[in-house]
Order: sequence, then structure tokens, then C-alpha cells
Amino acid sequence: MSDTHAQSVAYVRDTMLPQKEPPISETGAIKWLRENLFSGWVNAILTLASLVVVYFVVSHLFPWFWNGIWRAGSLTECREIRDAAGVESAACFAVIGERWNQLVYGFYPQHLYWRPNLAFVLMLVAFAPVLFDSLSRRALWFSLLSPFVIYWLIWGGSIWLPVAAILGFVLGWGAFRIVHPLAGNLGAVIAAGLVPVLWWMLAAVGFADMMQGLVPIAMEAVPSKQLGGFMVSVLIGVTGIVLSLPIGILLALGRQSDLFIVKSLCVGFIEFIRGVPLITLLFTASLLLNYFLPPGTNFDIILRVMIMVTLFASAYMAEVIRGGLAALPSGQYEAADALGLNYWKAQQLIIMPQALKISIPGIVNTFIGLFKDTTLVMFIGIFDMLGMSNAIRATADWNGIYWELFIFIGLVFWICCYSMSRYSQYLERKLRTDHH
Repeated sequence: MSDTHAQSVAYVRDTMLPQKEPPISETGAIKWLRENLFSGWVNAILTLASLVVVYFVVSHLFPWFWNGIWRAGSLTECREIRDAAGVESAACFAVIGERWNQLVYGFYPQHLYWRPNLAFVLMLVAFAPVLFDSLSRRALWFSLLSPFVIYWLIWGGSIWLPVAAILGFVLGWGAFRIVHPLAGNLGAVIAAGLVPVLWWMLAAVGFADMMQGLVPIAMEAVPSKQLGGFMVSVLIGVTGIVLSLPIGILLALGRQSDLFIVKSLCVGFIEFIRGVPLITLLFTASLLLNYFLPPGTNFDIILRVMIMVTLFASAYMAEVIRGGLAALPSGQYEAADALGLNYWKAQQLIIMPQALKISIPGIVNTFIGLFKDTTLVMFIGIFDMLGMSNAIRATADWNGIYWELFIFIGLVFWICCYSMSRYSQYLERKLRTDHH
């Protein structure tokens, strides 16, 4: 082969072809549609059927929403406005504007609305340093004291009753510090739990009455029967959420304990509570609990419900956290032992942080379920938002209205539950340790 022939081989490229655009079916919206909605004949049929259903629903509901009436004094007036406008269907959203105060506050006195409003703001401020670690840790002191301030703002009465409640926790901490050198961890924990309970049952009310006589500081009292609406759902839900997590952690640890009595008590409590419907516990709190209390004891109904809801959520929370503990490899426990950490230090620094991170989806799922379950209190005579909707529909002005109230209540709960879900996703992203 000659040199000239070797330098002019036909398949050796000496120029590049111009770059072409990719096929239109492989870019943009058309690619997305092909991959997600029309990737096969089954997917295509389901997509077309879904479009028909969506069109049917929207074509019927959109005029009802679009023609909604926002200003009227009764359902009859809404219908008169609808007929005068010449439309077939129109939502009567005027009931929300007319009765929003009952849906939010129940029968709370109107001149005292500033108190639950301020309590709600304080609750958000108290949650901030707990939810976002970028804030100062000193603000946690306010988070610890805020429940007592919120209680006083909503129920009113003497300021010395919440002060007496705070003293119970102080006495419990003092008992723990005193008993710990003498009886170890178990004895100190028992003393720390027993002393506050005895104080609250035997001496707290007398102390509060005595101090009120000496230094009278009080606000107008509001009985629990006047509380209602969304305010009650927030009170019961937030209380259950805040208290069920630490109680659930203790129950989960107790269920894994080597101490037979502790393990048996925790297992018995968890299995009993999980085997009983929440509505049964609420009826127990409403009707039966007073039979087990000393004669003449006035145990607030909402406080009883808070206790039962907290215990119910704690049992489920214990199982969620136990799942997180079971998911940890045994090497983590061995590493804690190798570092010379005792049981509580190992739980605090190594075991529990990882178990809680694993359990975040289950924990938030329990919180969301608990918050929605607060609507069950309507069956024991507490007028939450659903209970207030029944009371509103029982009046002559709004008898016969349904969907507008239920849609509003559902929207409020959806916003709250979706916010919790979004925060849990934020927390999961923040705590990720993998690098995928």
C-alpha cells in the first residue's frame, strides 16, 4: 500500500458533523408525559380515566365554590341571594364569617379573647427553641415555664395554683438529688415521681389558697365548659404531643429493662392501652374517673381528657421508639460500653439520638394521628370544632348547612397536619449522615 493511499483512507474523519437538536419526544413536557402518564397502554387508560373523573368533579364543584356567598346572616338569606343571582348552586361560606368566633374559641367570653390569643403566641415562641437548634439554648427555660403561664392565661383564677404545680417539679428534682447518693438511680427516679404526686394531691391546693389569701393575684376565671372550638383541639393535641414523647421514651426503655417488675409494668401498660379504643378511655375519663377520687374532688374534665390522651399516645410512642432502638446495630451498644459510659450516659449520647432519628417518621405519624383524634372529645360533651359545627347547625339560622363547615374544619386540620409533616421532612434532611 502506497503512502498516498494510506493518507486518504475513506473512513478516517477529518471534519465533524454539525450538532443536531434531540428529538422533541425526548425533551421537555412531552418526555415527562411519555414517561409518567403514557408509558404503556395500561398507564394511558388510567390517565384518560383519571382525566374524566377530574373533569367531572371540577365541573360540578367549581361553580359551587365560585358562586360562594360570604356575607349573609342565615342559610335562608344565602338561598335568597343565590336565587336572586340566578345561579343553580352556591356555597354558603357566610356561616364561617358569622360563627368563626365559636369555631375558634367555643363559648369563651368575647372580652377575654386576648388571653387565648396571647397563649397561642407564647406557645409558638416556646416551641421555637425546641424545633430549631440555631436559637439560644437559654430560651428553653421559657419553654419549660410556658405551659404554666398558658394554663393561667386560658383558665384564669389564682396565679398561685400554677406556681404550686411548678413547686411540685422543684420538689421532685430535690428528691432526686437527695435520694440518688443513698438509693441509686432507681430509688431516685421513684422518689422524683412520688414526691410531686403527693404534693399535688395533698398540699398544692392548700398552699395556693394560703398564698392567695396573703398575696391575692388572680384573673377572671373561665370554667372548662366555656372552652371549645379549635382552642380545645390545640390544648389537648399539643399537651399530648409534648408529654407523650418523653413518657414514650421511658416506657420503651422500661420494656427493654432487665428489671422484671419495671419491664412487666411497662409491657402491661403498653399492651392494655393499645388494646383499648381511645373513645373508651375518654368515656372513662368523663364518667368513671371521679368514682376513684376522694369525695368532693373537682377534677377538671379537660384535664382528665388531657391525661387520657397523653397516656394513649405514650403507649403508641413507646412502640415507635422501641422500633428505632431495635433497628440500631449491636455495635453501637458495644461502642458505648467500650467508652466506659454508664447506662444513662450511653442512652443520652449514643443510643437514643440515633433511635429517635430512625423513628422520626413514626413519631410524627403518631403526632398527626393524635391531633386528629382530638375530635373524638365531642362524644363526651366537649365542644371542639366538630362539636361546635353540630351546635351551629342546630340553630334555626343555620339548620341544614353541612359541607361548608366540614370543608373549613378539614382545611384547618390539614394545614396543621401538613405543617408537622413538612417539619419532619426538614428534620430528616438535616440529620442525614449519608452522602448519596
